[in-house]
Amino acid sequence: MKTAAILSLLAGSAAAFAPSPAAKATTSLNVNPDLDGMVGVSVETGGKVWDPLNLSDWIPADRARAAELANGRSAMLATVGYVFPKYFGSFEGPVSVDDPIAAIGQSDLQWWAQFVIFCGTIEAYKYKMELEGKSSTGGGEPAIDWMRMYPDDAEKRKEVELKELKNGRLAMLGIAGFVSAHFIPGSVPVGPGF
Repeated sequence: MKTAAILSLLAGSAAAFAPSPAAKATTSLNVNPDLDGMVGVSVETGGKVWDPLNLSDWIPADRARAAELANGRSAMLATVGYVFPKYFGSFEGPVSVDDPIAAIGQSDLQWWAQFVIFCGTIEAYKYKMELEGKSSTGGGEPAIDWMRMYPDDAEKRKEVELKELKNGRLAMLGIAGFVSAHFIPGSVPVGPGF
């Protein structure tokens, strides 16, 4: 009985060192065809659509892109607003700190009301322009281009849209890092004092 057990253990352990048949590497990424041809596929994503959670199966691609652009634009403004008081100072008024998180609490309720009304006005204007066939997410005539900086050439438009998308993605990571460093000291190794 002992010898049978020992022989079976030896046979089992020898199989661990036997070469296994090589399996072909396959991937089961189910990429939504709506994502093909969208601006944003670049070197950072390996030249492929990056959607590891298959969120494009649940969210329409154009809505997801609109949300990404809106959040990226907000993050770019937030990043500038976070850095500006530290290096350039603040404006005259009731806010007396250069810490942006503390400044949120010091701001007047009247200021917040004006800010919400301003943002709502811009969003309502964008919505009105989109109803007229303009676009706030690229791929057409822009809804808001007061400075006439959006190029007429289709290739240059894609280049500008890719730059905006990349800068927005970077700003979202940047503001997340600033806020994390504020609430969890030492959590971000770079950028002391932020």
